[in-house]
Formats: sequence, C-alpha cells, structure tokens
Amino acid sequence: MIPAVCPGPLAVMIVDDEAPARTRLRDLLADLAPALPNELVAEAENGLRALAAIASRRVDVALIDIQMPRMDGIALACRLSELARPPAVIFVTAFEAYAVQAFELNVVDYLLKPVRAKRLLAALQKVRPHPLPRLPVALASLQQTARSHLSCHERGRLLLIPVAEVIYLKADLKYVIARTRDREYLLDESLTHLEQEFGEQFIRLHRSVLVARETIIGFEKSHSDDAETQWQAMLRDIPERLPISRRQWPLVKSFAHHLIP
Repeated sequence: MIPAVCPGPLAVMIVDDEAPARTRLRDLLADLAPALPNELVAEAENGLRALAAIASRRVDVALIDIQMPRMDGIALACRLSELARPPAVIFVTAFEAYAVQAFELNVVDYLLKPVRAKRLLAALQKVRPHPLPRLPVALASLQQTARSHLSCHERGRLLLIPVAEVIYLKADLKYVIARTRDREYLLDESLTHLEQEFGEQFIRLHRSVLVARETIIGFEKSHSDDAETQWQAMLRDIPERLPISRRQWPLVKSFAHHLIP
C-alpha cells in the first residue's frame, strides 16, 4: 500500500531523456508553486538514473516519460512500486497509444506533451491526499499492451509510425531502422525490447533484423559469400532481400514452410 504524502511541499522527481522536456516541467512546477507548493528534488534522463536518485531522498510524485533508452517509463514505474515508500506516478509523454489503458487502470494521471500548467496542476492535486491505490497491478497490465505506433524524432519533429506499416526493423549502431513501404525511420530503441513487445507480429531473421511476418512472400538462395546466410527473405512492397542466419533458418522455415521453394 502506498503511504500518504508527507506534509509540506510536494517532493517531485522528473524523469525524461530530453533536456528541453525536463526544463519545461521544471518551469511549470515553479509557476505552480503559489497554487501548490512543490519542491523539485531530483531529475534523471532514464529509469536507471532515476532509481539511483530516489534511493537517497523522499519523492512524493514522479513525472515520468514513457519512451526512454536503457529503462523505459513503464519499467521504471514498476520498479518504483516495489519500494517501501513508492512515489505516485504521472506519465508525461508525447504518445496517446497508452492513454486509454492508463485511465482504465487508474494510473494517477497521463499527460500529453506539450504539458499545460492547468493540466499539470490538476494531475498533481490528485496526489494528495489520494495516492495511486493499484499501481503494481495497473502497470503490469499496461506493460503487457503493445503500442500501435513507434516514434521518430526528426529535424525537430516527432513522427509517429504505425506498427502495422513497418516491414522490418534493423539494428544500426545505437539506433534501429524501421522500414515502411515508403521510407526509413531512425528509432532510439533496442531491437531486443522491440522483439519482446512485438514478438507476435515480427520474426527474427538475423541477430540484427526483425521482419513483419505477414510481409514475407518467399525465399531465395543468397549469393553472398557469407556462410551464415544461405537464404534471403523476399518481402512484399519493397525490392530488398533480407539475410536469414543459419541459426534462425529452422524457425523461419517452420513458420512459413508453404512459401519455401
């Protein structure tokens, strides 16, 4: 059970991987102080740093972005709920994909960026005297729900890519390339995390490639000298061929045996 919020200013932690987003929330909290006394006690750019920061201080409420590298907001909130004195959690994100589930599961609140002062105030006022009652159950259910869109930051814009339009996902240094019929997008995500979340829609062809199962239309022998990739996958709507590793070939073959020549 989550303890009651301590008297005095509301102790707030901001967790967001984007510095401008943290700055905006910091400024909003300062503007709201006359109406709702608060104190910013910690900031972090990802879930791992947030856990380290909260270990040495009291936090009443955490304003948490969902999409972050290393440890995302939902994983962080689950970890926070295990603490002896867990903070209330308010998600602050650019994505509507989780909103319906969040409200259905009684998360304290769910704010869409750009956050408005009035909306933030209303969310913070929910923290006292009624902290979130069902955080572990709510977050566990939310974590099991796959997103309908992926996000790409590009030249100052936030682009949303429907997962249903993604043909393949390929690891590329610290990014992942999401390929649709029309173009490529760079995602700041882990291929392993994407495989865990979208395992029913995508199948791994190679250590660095996931492909949408329904886009595979056939296979052909590889002309590459790489002994590890004797077969390639043929895909709907694009001319590219994706290599299939020897290790993954039995799995891919069993999935689409009716397509094999």
